[in-house]
Amino acid sequence: MTVSTGVVSRVPLVDLSGAFEPGPRRDAAVDDIRRACEDVGFLVITGHGVTDEVVRRVDAASRRLFALPFDEKMLWARQDDNLRGYVPLRSSALALAHDEVTPPDLAELYSISRFDDLEAAGRAGWREGQDEGRSAFFAPNVWPDPERVPDFREALVACYAVLEDLAAKLMRLMALALDLDEHWFDDKIVEHITGLAVLHYPALEQPPLPGQYRRGPHTDWGSLTILYHDGQPGLQILSPEGQWEDVPSVAGSFVVNLGDLMAAWTNDRWVSTLHRVIAPEGVTGERISVAFFHQPAYDALIECIPTCTSPDDPPHHEPVTSGEWIRLMIEKTTY
Repeated sequence: MTVSTGVVSRVPLVDLSGAFEPGPRRDAAVDDIRRACEDVGFLVITGHGVTDEVVRRVDAASRRLFALPFDEKMLWARQDDNLRGYVPLRSSALALAHDEVTPPDLAELYSISRFDDLEAAGRAGWREGQDEGRSAFFAPNVWPDPERVPDFREALVACYAVLEDLAAKLMRLMALALDLDEHWFDDKIVEHITGLAVLHYPALEQPPLPGQYRRGPHTDWGSLTILYHDGQPGLQILSPEGQWEDVPSVAGSFVVNLGDLMAAWTNDRWVSTLHRVIAPEGVTGERISVAFFHQPAYDALIECIPTCTSPDDPPHHEPVTSGEWIRLMIEKTTY
């Protein structure tokens, strides 16, 4: 592999204006999505309908949280029986999922789910007395003190709801791109176990260690990821030719990328692409991003989509449930 930060990225810009209703704009967007998912597994979307205020509010609240002293943030730290809460710097190395050993990543994060609602957790698969690994997905959120981090809970809950709706719309466009009924994914994602994470890459007072990243080379694990970032450079993808390419930064856009489960679902017709966050030379300031890691229902069986197989191209992967897959990936990448 060669390293390049000056190559023009192949990640396409897709305008979704008018794409959520039948018509020529939707047809064009579906074609663009199909090509992007087959070629590089990444796209940058505009016309998505999410207001700037939603992400500005989360950005501001997140900066307030991450500016607090370490000991205070650790009061709200993630526990073994709950996948939500604060995760400090150097707690994970995402490259481990691909058996690449690196120093710990230079990112801290705070994650939430939708399971403050116990009825929603029950519908999604939570049961009293179930094993700890499963129940960790359905535990209520860990929220910081609202007097110390005003508007944090409210901002994240509002953002989650908006991106949840956008993800469902994207999955319908992707169904059409796979020659399926637009609602084919609906029953598999209605009780999704998606996590939303705000990530903070602190300002660097010294260079990273050799082989250390802000976020190491990795693929995402679920169906798709919707990402906001504050415009600071550093996000790169590995091209099919083995070059690291910058992902375009476009005001008012989101980056969307496929995860490993979508690749398996489509029999590798669509790709889940390695990406990373580096600290470009001379760029040492802090960076904030918001990631909506869309994950199908815990018990959804991920097996080859009917339109993605043929007698000459049988299924490449063994069926696996969404929950079991994500559990294995979390265990593999956490120190």
